Amino acid sequence: QVQLAESGGGLVQAGGSLRLSCAASGRTFSSYGMGWFRQTPGKEREFVAAVTLSDGRPYYSDSVKGRFTISRGAAKNTVYLQMNSLKPEDTAVYYCAAATSPGILYEVREEYDYDYWGQGTQVTVSS
Repeated sequence: QVQLAESGGGLVQAGGSLRLSCAASGRTFSSYGMGWFRQTPGKEREFVAAVTLSDGRPYYSDSVKGRFTISRGAAKNTVYLQMNSLKPEDTAVYYCAAATSPGILYEVREEYDYDYWGQGTQVTVSS
């Protein structure tokens, strides 16, 4: 079993920055990829960013491309999301997720391929 814990959320003014962290614990970590999703009340959870294990390639949603950067820490059980130039529309609960056993194809932007999820960390951006 893998447990994920997010941290780094908080309240920031528009244009500011936050760095989210995700740490995995439990069994020896092995994942095809890790990603970040976000959700606001009454809305579906949406993809934010992900990184694949095989080649370390990052993926981003169009809404955050150029502003957010996903990276894997030196330890294989950590992943970060550097969020710059934050906007009020970035306000959401951000969830870290790990894909440890996807199908033949790993769909990095689809939440159904992620089998472990953190409890989320709140990010609030004020105007």
